[in-house]
Amino acid sequence: NWHKGWNWTSGSNECPVKAACHRFDFYFPTPAALCNEIWSHSYKVSNYSRGSGRCIQMWFDPAQGNPNEEVARFYAETMNGAGLYGAWPLLLGLALMLLLLLS
Repeated sequence: NWHKGWNWTSGSNECPVKAACHRFDFYFPTPAALCNEIWSHSYKVSNYSRGSGRCIQMWFDPAQGNPNEEVARFYAETMNGAGLYGAWPLLLGLALMLLLLLS
């Protein structure tokens, strides 16, 4: 688990005490293993492609916007189980407020 346990007191990362140090590819022999295991299983390999709006992108041009905002929004709505359908009371309320303000 590369998420915790590292000794940084020397100014660079060293293996945790009593832990066997091996080459990077020993711990993560495939890209999928790296993705799934490096940060305490915080990420999961996906079949979606880059730019699909479903995968976190580690590197992107900030001048083009942050593509991870769309990803976060998609999964927040998915985890909520409601998506746009759960937001309809809020949207209706906002529409009514706008009508009242404009009249």
